Amino acid sequence: MARLRNAFSATLIALACPFGVHAQDAAALRSREAALEGRLAANQFHRPLVIESRHSHGTLEGDVYAVVAYPYAMVGPALQGMDHWCDILMVHLNVKDCVARGAGERSVLSLAVGRRFDQPLADAFRIDFAYRVAASTPGYLEVLLTAGEGPLGTKDYRIVVEAAPVDAKSSFIHMSYSYAYGVAAEVAMRGYLATAGRDKVGFTIVERDAAGAPVFLGDVRGVIERNTMRYYLAIEGYLAAAALPPAQRRERRLENWFAAVERYPRQLHEMDRDEYLSMKHRELGRRDAAAAKAE
Repeated sequence: MARLRNAFSATLIALACPFGVHAQDAAALRSREAALEGRLAANQFHRPLVIESRHSHGTLEGDVYAVVAYPYAMVGPALQGMDHWCDILMVHLNVKDCVARGAGERSVLSLAVGRRFDQPLADAFRIDFAYRVAASTPGYLEVLLTAGEGPLGTKDYRIVVEAAPVDAKSSFIHMSYSYAYGVAAEVAMRGYLATAGRDKVGFTIVERDAAGAPVFLGDVRGVIERNTMRYYLAIEGYLAAAALPPAQRRERRLENWFAAVERYPRQLHEMDRDEYLSMKHRELGRRDAAAAKAE
């Protein structure tokens, strides 16, 4: 029973990232960028990136705001399309499969989310996200992914990605995640945080110790912050590989993501590079085989 509970908990942790509050239009997003100007310029990441998290009334939320060195003319198209989003999401070590189905209002991204090792798809949790491009203009993009239900009674998953130009060479990106949970999910989460996740931390610095070293946020908000960073780095790695010839992009996305998460070993290290790449090659090969069979 304990092993089963830990399996559910690990999967729930992997899903503790879907998105929350969002700007809703270009003007509001630019206003948020202006409000964050000081934090984007000086922070613990030493780059223009800010992470925020909230936990209240049975809801977990996380946000990442970042300035990326890519023009909006490239970022806007790159962050649209279900196939693009499957490519982005598949680099995450917990995402085992992604299938795009339907079109228009019936567009769905079907994700299989599981443990942090290679496993049969039958052992993963399948969650269907409705996909919608809410806005796509020369100055603003908003993409929405929503799912009504998840494992252990979690519900109301919401993923929002916004982007707008900063100048001719850079863009401002906002990712927001949220989901609601009940008693079963809270018990599983607390069990994880008391065992395998007891030493895990997030990115927010809550204080400094006697030696001046940072003390990072833990608990469930730490969970949200870790996955917020993992998914942001997936987007960043996707953008970085977009200019390569198509045959080279997949491998570069994997390499980019792993190198990026290893910049934050205290929060994000889970496995070594060879183990990660081997696992992902198998998962992507399985996905390719299923797609070829369906044709």
